[in-house]
Amino acid sequence: MVKILNERQIAQKIQRLAIEITEENWERKQLFLLGINNNGLHFATILRDAVLAYHPEFEIQIHHLRLNPADPLLGPAQCDQPIDTFAGQSVILVDDVANTGRTLFYAFKPLMEVIPQKVQIAVLVERHHKTFPVHVDFVGIRLATTLHEHIQVELKEPGLRSVNLD
Repeated sequence: MVKILNERQIAQKIQRLAIEITEENWERKQLFLLGINNNGLHFATILRDAVLAYHPEFEIQIHHLRLNPADPLLGPAQCDQPIDTFAGQSVILVDDVANTGRTLFYAFKPLMEVIPQKVQIAVLVERHHKTFPVHVDFVGIRLATTLHEHIQVELKEPGLRSVNLD
């Protein structure tokens, strides 16, 4: 296993992402961060705190969007908030890693039932294996890896956060 990012480097990436998110959304009063599955939710919480430290005037809500990344058609994506909440709002889908783009692609499905004002994507790691038409707006680090390599992201425990290549 090779460490790609350590705690300090992740903190630097998150700070830069917070600045970029603020710059791209400065005219908005409210932002909705939709964390995809568990790591996406953890990353959304970390991003929210970083954005608010930089621009405390934002009102940021975090919500959990769950779907099966291995088989997204197994069941519908489920959000902990009614989808109508996002109509006319600025939404940022948040995940730890964008690999093929499939998970992010299917995360859009519930949002297509309403018309958000703006939808963006933020990830900590973007890999160059896109097979779905997904553009990531905010990226911590882009990696060129082989299809057989696996990225492991640890975000739960402050002090133990890391990005590793396996």
